[in-house]
Amino acid sequence: MPVHNTNVAASVRKGSIVQRVTLPGAKSVKAATTKKKDHEEEGVDTGDGWEEWSGKALNKPPDQLELTEAEMKEEITRILTANNPHAPQNIVRYSFKERSYKPTSAVDQMAVHFVLEGSLLHQDSDEARRLRAKESLPDETATVDTGAEPDEEKPETPATPVEDGGEVEEAGEEDRPDSVASKTDKKEPKITNQFNFSERASQTLNNPLRERSCQTEPPPRSIFSATASQWKIYDAYVEELQKQEKNKEKQKAVLSKKDNEKSKKKMMVMETQNDDITKVGKASKIFERMVNQNTFDDIAQDFKYYEDASDEFRDQEGTLLPLWKFQYDKAKRLCVTALCWNKKYQDLFAVGMGSYDFSKQGRGMLVFYSLKNSAFPEYIYPTNSGILCLDIHEQHSYLVAVGFYDGCVAVYNLKEEGLEPAYKSTAKTGKHTDPVWQVRWQSDDMDNNHNFYSVSSDGRVVSWTLVKNELVFTDIIRLSLNGAVSEGPEGGPQPRIACGTSFDFHKQIDYLFLVGTEEGKIHKCSKTYSSQFLETYDAHSMAVDAVKWNHFHPKVFISCSSDWTVKVWDHTINTPMFTFDLNAAVGDVAWSPYSSTVFAAVTTDGTVHVFDLNINKYEAICQQPVVAKKKTKLTHIEFNPIYPIIIVGNDRGYVTSLKLSPNLRKKPKMKKGQEQPKGPEVEIAKMEKLLSLLREPEQSTV
Repeated sequence: MPVHNTNVAASVRKGSIVQRVTLPGAKSVKAATTKKKDHEEEGVDTGDGWEEWSGKALNKPPDQLELTEAEMKEEITRILTANNPHAPQNIVRYSFKERSYKPTSAVDQMAVHFVLEGSLLHQDSDEARRLRAKESLPDETATVDTGAEPDEEKPETPATPVEDGGEVEEAGEEDRPDSVASKTDKKEPKITNQFNFSERASQTLNNPLRERSCQTEPPPRSIFSATASQWKIYDAYVEELQKQEKNKEKQKAVLSKKDNEKSKKKMMVMETQNDDITKVGKASKIFERMVNQNTFDDIAQDFKYYEDASDEFRDQEGTLLPLWKFQYDKAKRLCVTALCWNKKYQDLFAVGMGSYDFSKQGRGMLVFYSLKNSAFPEYIYPTNSGILCLDIHEQHSYLVAVGFYDGCVAVYNLKEEGLEPAYKSTAKTGKHTDPVWQVRWQSDDMDNNHNFYSVSSDGRVVSWTLVKNELVFTDIIRLSLNGAVSEGPEGGPQPRIACGTSFDFHKQIDYLFLVGTEEGKIHKCSKTYSSQFLETYDAHSMAVDAVKWNHFHPKVFISCSSDWTVKVWDHTINTPMFTFDLNAAVGDVAWSPYSSTVFAAVTTDGTVHVFDLNINKYEAICQQPVVAKKKTKLTHIEFNPIYPIIIVGNDRGYVTSLKLSPNLRKKPKMKKGQEQPKGPEVEIAKMEKLLSLLREPEQSTV
């Protein structure tokens, strides 16, 4: 604000004494005389001392600074801020929310220079009257404060002593501090500050109240009432005692039976508590599936509805979308050695656990997973020996045939309670002497007995028939390097055994089957003609890991080996029709159930290869690694019979489900107006067209 170095006029007023100091000049004197005349006309006494003050000049101190006219007219600007320079800037307060000391930004900038507590009372109030009576003052003293009103109304006009003096005399001589009456009185009344008094009040704005409310549906209620009396309690105790007595009788009956039946009877429900658990078992399983489907809802949505739109821009290539990952904590160190889908319940599949390493043989495990609950298996069967293969019966989906590393085969019945298999081969009943590499269910025999086949490294292909409570074996064929031998001559030398590693039965011709061996050869055999092989193919330079017939074309089968190759064969020709090198040992191969030309293979470098011979006859249309760690090896692969997904198992005990993108299951485009042909005949014709392209050059050269 600008401050001028001009002559200063100061006025001081206290009570009725007024002092006014002005510089000598005609204007101020003239104004004073004019003011005086006005008051004289009004009849106001101006006081005796006014003439003395008006005629005297201002006393100038000797050390007063002399300023020139230019210096006096110079404007000096001073900026006043509301901030207090002495206010602290580093105040910290403890925050209970963040549990630490935090600096406060809001600092009080107000500096109080003077505080005076007033004692004003309203003149008409009872307390003022009591105070006047106590001080023995007349009522006129209450008008002492009226002299301040002109100053407050007109602060810019300084009050003259004539004006103030007149008002004070009207108020009464008692109120003047220099009056004789006030001096004689011992007790002086408190006088209000008449210079600058103002009464202020402020009211803060109250925030409006906000009300929030929500309404929920009340849970369903059911009213249950019963009266408990002594006889009802007694009847309940009597029923409980009768149950316990019956259980004791059952236990005695079990102990009296044979030893081999003890293990089955011990698993029966002996206590009523177990009965209660079985009642809620089904409900809890459904509830667990609901929780898991809510947890992995995004995966379920992808499984049902997601289609990779980027396939339109990839031409012929496709991708695999990872879905659920199945794992069981107690089977982490085991290797996935077998996979098989249930033909009746398409969301259920079995996983065999074991080890391919000779030095790390031990326990195994048979687990069943469902796509509805990926967190925990549906069934768990621990085994003493590692599982190497399994197969689920097509019609009776509760029967599962299993082959073990120790040469035993077993059949598990999911309907029966207990962890032991319903059937199991022993040394007395013709078990294999080497690991069982493959088992396959076959149609029932003439007596309607279930039967399955197995192949082992001991060179035997054995048929097992389920008769009552035991397995009856029949040797179908013995593999040797020279040829098939049904029964060796008694005195002759024993033929060198060929180790069978895989086999598969023809889909249409019941008696025809293929056997892959450790030496890399594939033998075409017959159930009814076991003295020699129908055909032998020099397929691979290492062990044949898998051999499988095509689901549609009756002449085509596929094989894979650890020599990095996958080969597609026509069983009427000794040489392969297609050969693919995958740059890593191939663990397993599988035909797709929806196309005769699509198959997939897994390699030990953790990659899934998907081929469609109808689109590309030379390389895979999808090569995708599906393992998290580089050292993880993929061991097996299976297509779901209905849904467009595959499952792959690795050597760490994990099973991963993957969805095929549209390009991997694309059907050939048809011309406009033509309907898309369907049925197995179309798939057979599609494969036959490919084979004819390869056969024509051979026929022309003959």
